[in-house]
Amino acid sequence: MIPYGRQNIDDADIDAVVKTLTSDWLTQGPRVPAFESALASYCDAKFGIAVNSATSALHIACLALDVGAGDIVWTSPNSFVASANCALYCGASIDFVDIDINTGNMCVDALTIKLAEADKKNCLPKVIIPVHFAGQPCDMVQIAKLAEQYQFKIIEDASHAVGAKYLGSTVGSCQYSDICVFSFHPVKIITTMEGGMAMTNQQALADKMRLLRSHGVSNDPSVMRSKAHGPWYYEQVGLGFNYRMNDIEAALGSSQLTKLDDFIAKRNAVAVRYSERFAENEWITPLVVDDAAYSSFHLYIVRIPELTQQQQSKLIETLRDKGIFAHLHYIPIHIQPYYADLGFKAGDLPNAERYYCEALTLPIFPNLTTSQIDFIADTLILLVNSLKR
Repeated sequence: MIPYGRQNIDDADIDAVVKTLTSDWLTQGPRVPAFESALASYCDAKFGIAVNSATSALHIACLALDVGAGDIVWTSPNSFVASANCALYCGASIDFVDIDINTGNMCVDALTIKLAEADKKNCLPKVIIPVHFAGQPCDMVQIAKLAEQYQFKIIEDASHAVGAKYLGSTVGSCQYSDICVFSFHPVKIITTMEGGMAMTNQQALADKMRLLRSHGVSNDPSVMRSKAHGPWYYEQVGLGFNYRMNDIEAALGSSQLTKLDDFIAKRNAVAVRYSERFAENEWITPLVVDDAAYSSFHLYIVRIPELTQQQQSKLIETLRDKGIFAHLHYIPIHIQPYYADLGFKAGDLPNAERYYCEALTLPIFPNLTTSQIDFIADTLILLVNSLKR
């Protein structure tokens, strides 16, 4: 079976992990700050805050921006549920902005209209979370302009997009946002097994997120209320969580980071090969990559129009039967049962719902061979042509 994504682990990664396993530090040691510093430098950001998942990073990012009861957060429906759940964890309300069906990203035109309507009703969002879907950055220039106009904060959900670039800047530089969040799950671009990181250029936000990831506990004299009783002393100065990354994960992440550019170059080469193979097929349309963006290609997705749900399911099942683990990213968040219970319903976000009926995720990872790519493309073309003619 060719998986839709997989980690790339080499001897250097294994050596880094083994070296940490035989060191004095397994959990909270020197490798976490080293990884934070290395990725912040790569992204040209001031601060990196490593945590145990991107979900945790999204949660503490919302809390650092003082999201709470009575606040509203907007995000994309075309994402994993964590992009929306993080607002609910804070007691805020969530809403969604429809997507551009050609890119899978938040549609700036839809956002502009929705903001104007919300302004009239005095119900503007406190935070907007654009999702860099499949590794392609959103139109952050326009979103940042709207943030300035309507005074909302921005958290980039770049779980798919570590190493991607936008207008020449590395995603994570926070040039157009307050906080940017990465994921290091094994199917992502680089991995720490599980793990995530929040990037920011604002000292106050970095300090708040560091406190939140570690129980709200600190031994920093500048935040403690009492003079230290001794070298063991610490204080809980807020309510936080156990969201820390450990040194073993950070050691793997640091090793993986040295290969990030190579991984993304190989993913882009896979994407080019796929797109060349599908260029003359009238039924198979790859997602469009904006000229302003250099995608990290976490996912490679095509759209096949006018599929019934039965045809879509059969197509994916047949591909899997032939050894190709095709998949589907994502079920629109707003039609999940939990969100339906909050009042969302089918028909609310037509582009996201249409996209869901047309989308198909194909395997992409750095070590995917040319013969595998051609086998996948040939198989899909044959099946789709048979289905449509």
